[in-house]
Amino acid sequence: MFQTMANSVNVEKKIEVFSGPQCKYCRQAKALLDEMGVSYTELDISDEQHRNEFVHRLPRTRSIPQIFVDDQHIGGFEDLQSLKQKGQLEGVLRGV
Repeated sequence: MFQTMANSVNVEKKIEVFSGPQCKYCRQAKALLDEMGVSYTELDISDEQHRNEFVHRLPRTRSIPQIFVDDQHIGGFEDLQSLKQKGQLEGVLRGV
């Protein structure tokens, strides 16, 4: 699933969000990215292929959401929120 908005942050990086359908933190992470107008790919772990990819990429992690920027793991919702509060998220997303 791709999300875009009109006043988007100019991001040329690949953003991936591993999420689940009943996860409130997943909804919050996607809402934060949506507010910024950032395009991302949602990988729903209720789909077996996405779940297998999640386990392969993060074998010791069991919580969602988990966010990647150009295949670099930046963490979950609280990590994303912390970067935004520190004014660092836009730079991470743009590679600055």
